[in-house]
Amino acid sequence: MKIRVVGYIVVFLFFGTLFLLGGCATKRPVPVPLASIEGVNAHFGVGRIVSLKTEKSISFETLIDQLKPIDIIFIGEVHDNAEHHLIQVQILQALIARYGPVTVAMEFFQEPQQAIIDDYIDGGMTEEVFLRDVDWRKQWGLDYLFYRPLIVMTKEHGGRVLAINVPRKIVKNVAKGGLKSLKPEERQQVADVIDLDNKQHRAYLREVYEGHPMSDLKGFDYFYQAQCVWEDTMAENIAEYLKENQENKNREKKNEKMIVFTGNGHISHKFGIPDRTIKRVPLTMATIVLSPLSERMIINKEVADYVWLTGDYHRKRRMMRPKKQSN
Repeated sequence: MKIRVVGYIVVFLFFGTLFLLGGCATKRPVPVPLASIEGVNAHFGVGRIVSLKTEKSISFETLIDQLKPIDIIFIGEVHDNAEHHLIQVQILQALIARYGPVTVAMEFFQEPQQAIIDDYIDGGMTEEVFLRDVDWRKQWGLDYLFYRPLIVMTKEHGGRVLAINVPRKIVKNVAKGGLKSLKPEERQQVADVIDLDNKQHRAYLREVYEGHPMSDLKGFDYFYQAQCVWEDTMAENIAEYLKENQENKNREKKNEKMIVFTGNGHISHKFGIPDRTIKRVPLTMATIVLSPLSERMIINKEVADYVWLTGDYHRKRRMMRPKKQSN
């Protein structure tokens, strides 16, 4: 009886193994998402930091080394991707450790909130009061824990947090009625110069607009004006701060870097905030786009100085590229 039972077990294991092997053989392997650069015979996976200048992946230490001579570093994000926020903390921590205190400029705060931010950074209020006074839930809405480490780290190391965004209501008004619809007091809160003539920028945003129909807006022109108001105002706020600090040549932190945190769309191809900033204050800059990778992707060489490939935990996105202009 024992021999017979053992025999049944052996037969069961044998055929069970064949079944499992056969089942595995019929399953298609899940392809690993990879990215490549236009015209370059190389592939990069999640976790790689790609230098689009050298067309090669680099280490984190090399990235931080290469940022040494740079005055303004723009770092993008997909707002609800938790990995992006962890990477931002990693970069900020390394820059502070290597180069000292930095100024952190953030899209996530509006310029009229600057006095509240300064008071909090200087220790004049609690975090609870700070979040209440900037109306975080209404004005930005994403989990504050995504951004808290950046703010706390900057505060603890003697840096400054700079609010660069335009009040949301003003952007919405332009999107609905154009620049001409702004009241005088609203016009004073946006950049003096709004550049509406960048053809590549316009083509890029046309593609975004057509991919996300917005029935409440009166066509693409108003949408484009709103985007330019948004980005030129952030650029002007950054430039004015940098000019003010450049005037004091003898200040102790004369080599202090500025790190700008925004959504990827504002720094992609540099024709949003980065180029509009450099036109106002000619300093060295670098852009780092944090790009989710969930499928085959081709990276346009002009999208940034560096692309850090990450997981895509919320949605699938493609690295967009501007349409070519006809002569």
